[in-house]
Amino acid sequence: MPLPYRKLTALMTRYNGSNLLIDCGEGTQVAVKEKGWSFHPIDVICFTHYHADHISGLPGLLLTMGNAERTEPLLMIGPRGLERVVNSLRTIAPELPFEIHFHELAEKEETLKVKGYKIHAFRVQHNVPCYGYTLEIERAGRFDVERAKAAQIPQKYWSRLQKGEVIEDAGRTLTQDMVLGPARKGIKVTYCTDTRPVPVIARQASGADLFICEGMYAEKDKEAKARQYKHMTFYEAAKLAAQAEPAELWLTHFSPSLVRGDLYMKEVKKIFPRAYLGEDLKSAELDFIDE
Repeated sequence: MPLPYRKLTALMTRYNGSNLLIDCGEGTQVAVKEKGWSFHPIDVICFTHYHADHISGLPGLLLTMGNAERTEPLLMIGPRGLERVVNSLRTIAPELPFEIHFHELAEKEETLKVKGYKIHAFRVQHNVPCYGYTLEIERAGRFDVERAKAAQIPQKYWSRLQKGEVIEDAGRTLTQDMVLGPARKGIKVTYCTDTRPVPVIARQASGADLFICEGMYAEKDKEAKARQYKHMTFYEAAKLAAQAEPAELWLTHFSPSLVRGDLYMKEVKKIFPRAYLGEDLKSAELDFIDE
């Protein structure tokens, strides 16, 4: 539940003029405002599941986006039932100046490409259908002059091919992969909440620049409760990170009873040293790294 000093869990990413939101609980809209970010560029909203603390802020957000004179379509991604749930919530936000497109997840793992993101949804283990998300910004290889020359590709096409254009020339189809070297390391963020620790999480978070993971409970006497309600402890999240080796782990989605998460971090860091507490408005700028 939201607290006076802590809003509900959500994530916003910004890339190339397009914003993506994962979950939209109560207070998400306020947090975006406090951060100084904008609602207008939100092109994609992903939902982990449909418990109220992850979607109850949606009607107000949609109204705000409508009042900002948005007309571009909005894509929503989530487990089966997405369109029914959203349309039910829209009883209080019936008229919007933009279309909503729905993609309902049916498989255990699905991949979509939209607005420069490669979005990989993966099923986790909660008491209702629930998904985690890996967001990737892929990065093409460097232009390889020798490779282009060896393929006898006219120089006038080099820049167009580098940008991804497909060109027909003298009976040949010229493509980007004919002039580029191996793909370079991109940017990867994995987001996972409301689940027991399952192997797919560590696999998805492997080598991520940032792994944001539920740490519902930190107190040792809450381990049984975590198992009962299909949640995770700080230490279970840290063990997943130790397997995945991301650059950083941010813990989030804390129980209302957890007041001083910092008191438990010393033990968490013994499991995974690059673990940090999430907090309202926490952000990081991730960039491409040349290896």
